Amino acid sequence: MSKNNMAEKMFNRYYRIFIIPMIFLLYYLLSYLVNPYSESWSTMFKQSWRELIIEWTIMMIFCWLITELSLITARWMDRRIPWERWPIRRFIAQLFGQIISVGILLSILYVTLSLIFGPPENKPATIPEKLDEWQFVFVCVMLSILISAVHTGNFFLQRWKTSMLEASELELKAAELRQIAMQSQLQSLKLQLDPHFMFNNFSTLSALIEEDKDTALSFLENLSRVYRYMIVNLNNDIITLGAELRFIKAYIYLIRIRHGNNVDIQITVPDSITNRGIPPITLQLLIENAIKHNVASGEQPLHIRIYQQEEGKLTVSNNTQRIPNVIPSTKLGLENIKNRYGLLSDQTPEIKEENGMFMVTLPLLDF
Repeated sequence: MSKNNMAEKMFNRYYRIFIIPMIFLLYYLLSYLVNPYSESWSTMFKQSWRELIIEWTIMMIFCWLITELSLITARWMDRRIPWERWPIRRFIAQLFGQIISVGILLSILYVTLSLIFGPPENKPATIPEKLDEWQFVFVCVMLSILISAVHTGNFFLQRWKTSMLEASELELKAAELRQIAMQSQLQSLKLQLDPHFMFNNFSTLSALIEEDKDTALSFLENLSRVYRYMIVNLNNDIITLGAELRFIKAYIYLIRIRHGNNVDIQITVPDSITNRGIPPITLQLLIENAIKHNVASGEQPLHIRIYQQEEGKLTVSNNTQRIPNVIPSTKLGLENIKNRYGLLSDQTPEIKEENGMFMVTLPLLDF
């Protein structure tokens, strides 16, 4: 069963308990407001209790019939002339439909009462009596329109609730899809790091095995430690700066074996910021990027610094001494870092080159 059907059933139970008595009271209230000087008021209070109960019972049944007929008419038009497609046509059709249905109901009531209590006296009706008859018809039509308005209001309220729920569900699904897409992109970006990293280090390991087996064994142990860190953090989007620095210190050993004193890496980071966050393997990628694009030799050593230049940010800098290269750089490493930051926060790394220095400033993230 749909939510709309359940809401409609609840509404039907509600109006049967409360709306019909309210329509009964509204009938007498509207009748009094339309013509408070009608003789029917004085006549009504002169009746016996038995006559009053009979009249009220008949009116209660009549109010119930008006309510049912009004709702049946409105539901029928919901299927034939829905509000969403033809609002003006529906308004006009429902207005005239209510008037016609009340007219038919009054005719049936007149015939039924004539059969029960006998036909009315065959004498010309006075002007007050005709006025009372028109007043009765007018009030019945007004009640029918009021019931129809309540039904229409409930219809639009339920549609509004349904549309709000559907909008919330769609927004939630969109957020879930964005999260899935972000995780997929992050995984893709992380996997870009492996081939270049492994190629360089396995080449070094292959050369060490022939030259110095003890150093090769130590290199392999550190390489496995570094690679284990990369695998463990493959599913982590953010890690602490302290964990990344511990990884970098192990990674520096591999750099010293590969490049000796040609590459000098210095880390100056206060303990107060080591609990802040950073995308994993970011520092390793920046160090590898600096070594890849710059000359590193005994005559021209490459100096890499990792330090806090300003509050809440970490800077990785190196002196620029570009390797002459006909093939232009793809800037894959820097794009990787910027893309990961773009997915994780609204902060972006600052990249600048000035005074013979290349600097990347990384915002530190919160968990």
